[in-house]
Amino acid sequence: MKKRVKRIRGTRTCGGGSAKKRRGKGSKGGSGNAGAFKHHFLRSLKMGIRKGKNKSQLPLQSRTAKRFDTVMNVGDLDNMVEEQMKAEKAKADDTGTGTGIYLDATQLGIDKILGKGNVTRKLTLKTNKISTLAREKIESAGGAVEIEATSGA
Repeated sequence: MKKRVKRIRGTRTCGGGSAKKRRGKGSKGGSGNAGAFKHHFLRSLKMGIRKGKNKSQLPLQSRTAKRFDTVMNVGDLDNMVEEQMKAEKAKADDTGTGTGIYLDATQLGIDKILGKGNVTRKLTLKTNKISTLAREKIESAGGAVEIEATSGA
């Protein structure tokens, strides 16, 4: 939108050049609610304009319902084991695998374990998903991985 200046008032075209330049609806971005979900999106949000209930006219966020996994790297997981031991979310593992640390990643709210970082402790890890590199690093440090079967879709 052009800046309105008082000194231009009273002139025939108010600084718009030739009178022909501001004639059509193209100079204001279309007539009516044109561009309500394109170039006049913010204006339509402020005015509360909705062109109908067709999904293709709704904003992109409401059309797609993507779910992203909460991920953590094995290096970060290895670093936070002591904190989890104090909070009693991780415990010493005295099963058949020897002395190590048992950690349930699903209980911590982690959906997937990725392979960045180093593993220095012997971990027995229970998780929904794990990358192949993360699994190799945990098993090379003497740990084990349990994959929990997820229910539903």
